Amino acid sequence: MSSKKKVRQVVTTLKFMDSWSTKTEEEITNLLKEWLKQQGRTQADLRIELQAVSTRMPAIIDVLKKDFNKGGMPKVAEHLCSIENTWSRETNDEKNSYNSTTEGSGKNLDPFGQLDLILDEIREECENS
Repeated sequence: MSSKKKVRQVVTTLKFMDSWSTKTEEEITNLLKEWLKQQGRTQADLRIELQAVSTRMPAIIDVLKKDFNKGGMPKVAEHLCSIENTWSRETNDEKNSYNSTTEGSGKNLDPFGQLDLILDEIREECENS
């Protein structure tokens, strides 16, 4: 199964979770691992953005659990989308810097990441519930 299909499957499961549970943590952990792999990032990168106390997954999950308690899964998705946008801007800045000194590859990076689409789906589901 491709990474995008795995992420989509996990998101579908998460959209309907009303309370935090061990299953929620497992699903978010799976989502984060696939997402980090797709982004070419590490747990250390995510720790910095989340301002977690450690790079270990339990510390990262703890930050997201606090988000969940403040606003449910939409709040978690919003936070992760914000991080993805930050990373996208960094990547675009690096690419623009590269392109200003060389011809570059000419490929455009998508400034709207997959998590933005997921956030839209979650918001839509919440509105329709």
